[in-house]
Amino acid sequence: MSVSEVACTYAALILWDDGIPVTGEKISTLVKAANVPIEAYWPGLFARLLEKRNIEDLLLSVGSGGGGAAAPIAAAPGGGGGAAAAEAAPAVEEKKEEPKEESDEDMGFSLFD
Repeated sequence: MSVSEVACTYAALILWDDGIPVTGEKISTLVKAANVPIEAYWPGLFARLLEKRNIEDLLLSVGSGGGGAAAPIAAAPGGGGGAAAAEAAPAVEEKKEEPKEESDEDMGFSLFD
């Protein structure tokens, strides 16, 4: 992120936190008051983006993106309905053996020798 983007982000968050509508002019005013030089198009871009998005939703979804979706549940063969699905066997968990960590004793020396 550039300095301009960060400055506009903080300005938008300040405005939102104070309950002030986020506009390009207000973002620009805050950034100028902080003596941060930015390109003239950044405040308008941020204001237009935040018109369409809820800032609270953006804040709450930080770090939760990507990662793939849950595996779909396969339908029971024969279309038996809910009873067949309820009788399905539970999934068996595969146990992964973790490699045993070597201790100092295994290497022939210790910390206090």
